[in-house]
Amino acid sequence: MKEDSIHIANSYYFYFYSNDPSSPSTAFVGQTNTQYSLRIVSGGNEFTATTKIPALTRRLDSLFWKQAPGSNDSNKVALMVRATDQAGYGDYIRYFTKRNKEPFYPALNSVYDDQIIDGTSYEIEVERGVDRNQDLPDNYSLFDKGDTVTLKLSQIDKATFDFWRTMEFSYSSIGNPFATPTKVLSNVSNGALGYFGGYAPQFRTIIIPR
Repeated sequence: MKEDSIHIANSYYFYFYSNDPSSPSTAFVGQTNTQYSLRIVSGGNEFTATTKIPALTRRLDSLFWKQAPGSNDSNKVALMVRATDQAGYGDYIRYFTKRNKEPFYPALNSVYDDQIIDGTSYEIEVERGVDRNQDLPDNYSLFDKGDTVTLKLSQIDKATFDFWRTMEFSYSSIGNPFATPTKVLSNVSNGALGYFGGYAPQFRTIIIPR
């Protein structure tokens, strides 16, 4: 993979890796039910990780909306999803929402397992994804009438679930002196913080009328 970087501020850079356009034979598309390995050698250190892109076991049936309960703003609505989970414990998902021309953002709590809904069809509210670099406005989890919303629901493996579960708990506990200390669980070797994860996504879009 080819290393590239984005200048953030001052002397800080964000580094990322992607397919090398000059070597198209190295590009590939991930497949479900397939395991992948990562190996990085840098500065005399070696880091390894594995992930599996799971099969789709959580089916998105439909999206709908209802007037936001408890809100005094008649323009605010709650987005709802109907979904079906395949029988058998051990299914994990992470979800994102895209509103109008915004990018896909994950929710504050974006990962879930199937301990409660295993093998059932259910309805649940979908909280709006947020940009965690911005202050959260009032009613941040709701949508507005007139919005076009796309839900991205991705199957993930347990290691990816554990990373985001602990990362999001740690994020929500920042500044709380009474919060239980949380160790973010990484699936990268050699003490590295981060994760190597594969996603099997599906999408649904709804236009909420004005």
